Amino acid sequence: MKRHGLTDNKELPSFGRRKFLQASTSLPMAIPTAITQTLNPQSRPPKAKSVVLLWLWGAPSHIDTWDPKPDAPTDFRGPFSTIATRTAGIHFSELLPHLSERTNLFSLVRSNRTFHSGHLQAGTIGLTGAAENGGQIEPHFGSILARHQGYAQLPPFISIGRGSPRDVVGQVKGYGGGKWGRAYDPFMIRCSEFGEVDVPSLDLIKGLTRNRLSNRQILLARINENKRQPDSTPFQQWTDTHRRAYDLLTSPDARKTLDLTQEHDSLRRQYGQTSFGQSCLLARRLVEAEVPYVQVNWSQYVEAMTPNCDFGWDTHIYNFEMLADRHCPILDRALSALLDDLRNRGLLETTLVVAMGEFGRTPKINGQAARDHWPNVYSSLWAGGGVQPGRVIGASDRLGQEPISDPVTPAIVGTTMLELAGIHAARRAELNILREGHVLEALF
Repeated sequence: MKRHGLTDNKELPSFGRRKFLQASTSLPMAIPTAITQTLNPQSRPPKAKSVVLLWLWGAPSHIDTWDPKPDAPTDFRGPFSTIATRTAGIHFSELLPHLSERTNLFSLVRSNRTFHSGHLQAGTIGLTGAAENGGQIEPHFGSILARHQGYAQLPPFISIGRGSPRDVVGQVKGYGGGKWGRAYDPFMIRCSEFGEVDVPSLDLIKGLTRNRLSNRQILLARINENKRQPDSTPFQQWTDTHRRAYDLLTSPDARKTLDLTQEHDSLRRQYGQTSFGQSCLLARRLVEAEVPYVQVNWSQYVEAMTPNCDFGWDTHIYNFEMLADRHCPILDRALSALLDDLRNRGLLETTLVVAMGEFGRTPKINGQAARDHWPNVYSSLWAGGGVQPGRVIGASDRLGQEPISDPVTPAIVGTTMLELAGIHAARRAELNILREGHVLEALF
């Protein structure tokens, strides 16, 4: 599938498009010109044709995963042993045996630092490179790449998860287009532990199921019925995003991309029968379909144990139990399978994979035998897309409390990701983004 820019609504993928647009003339939002244009390519081709961000929402403990401190006092190092990795001198927590065997495929940054200890605020900073400023939110890294690349048959920025990242108080503000508007928000897809894929954008049309989407006449009838309703609020919500959802699910190629039953059962088992594992497999399929930016959310809620939440990494209690029994085994299996799968298909070289959360967790164990929020230092994993593997960039001190090298801020993370994806300094200046960032050259 070839990406292409679109300069006119008529050039969108057509499945009865004329009739569909005729039925949609009263829609409140036209397709934004900006998102349907492909800009002139820059002189240097991107090293990463696609970016996959594994967003470990809730904040993993760096000490219990990629930056263990075996010589620290007991109330810092925790109960887990360390294991050697494939790279001499690098050790991981014993909870990550599969990743420890694959350090030849990725590099680590152990000196990440952010500027807020609250999930929602740090989440916004982590996904945009900047804090909210006077009510203005900078665009998400994926939104920037979406604007740069333009729209193709598949959306340029896809987010896989139950919904936009949040906690029980509210939603992360820096999750989409921000000051650029909702046209650059991610296209949301849900993926269950059984690999069942759902598009929430179509939920607002009652009685419309995925199996009925192939019949355009049924869709048009539903639209006309909604138009006749005294309260047409659901119909008014049918924006450009929802029309694209229709295109996505009525396109044979797109539906095939989203169909995980196309994969062998043995490969699906390698990723693990979890929502995160199957979402990582779906991300690989989207990379094959040349989607520029894919974000896989570990969970929708940060909370690990709160009722109705979905086991995020916010482990204020039962940190060690949950990491040992659930979180680390799922991450270790799914991320290892993704790296292997991309490498085996010849895609890792042109796909940047980044795994990280919004901050770390307290080096010193709290009074509930767990760990709290810690923005001062944390770790991230980088693979493919021009990254030289087998490296460790930066370090934390002997207790894991502070970076002992130059800290890597979220603005640096975003600048580096976009640089690898082909958005170089001149283009970043033109878009007026990530003014405080620079490229982390040590990864190359």
